Amino acid sequence: MLSRSLLLAAAPLMFAWGTAAQAAPKCQFLQPIGGNGATPIVAKSVGRGQLIGRPNWNTDFIVNQPYSSYKFFFTANSADASAQYPVSGFMKFSDGSNLQVINETMNPPIGTGRMFGPFPAIPGKQASQMNFKVGASDDPGALGFSYRISVQGCIGS
Repeated sequence: MLSRSLLLAAAPLMFAWGTAAQAAPKCQFLQPIGGNGATPIVAKSVGRGQLIGRPNWNTDFIVNQPYSSYKFFFTANSADASAQYPVSGFMKFSDGSNLQVINETMNPPIGTGRMFGPFPAIPGKQASQMNFKVGASDDPGALGFSYRISVQGCIGS
């Protein structure tokens, strides 16, 4: 009888200890490659394809340490109600390989944000960059669309 009373009294303490052990992950923003270092948030506009060279729809973020997961953030600054915007994201690895983690077409309202992920690190692979690509569809309304993107690396569960 005494042992049952002790178990019932200790149950709330065991529950509190179990939830404390599963603390939220600590995340930090990754710096964009070619950025000025002042902000990890990149603002861009979707433009037409170029006659010479390629359009700059890709943005790479440097992975400066091992993380257990990654989150991609997207916010629309402008929008055309009927336009669709292809969005993709890749984890790039030090061995030259990559893994696509985002592949969808969006029609986001202005000011709407979205988080993709968290995407877990791949065992046996060392991430070197996270790539975010927002392009123009064949829809002329997609041109001029402006947006903000960022990526976080997280440590912990």
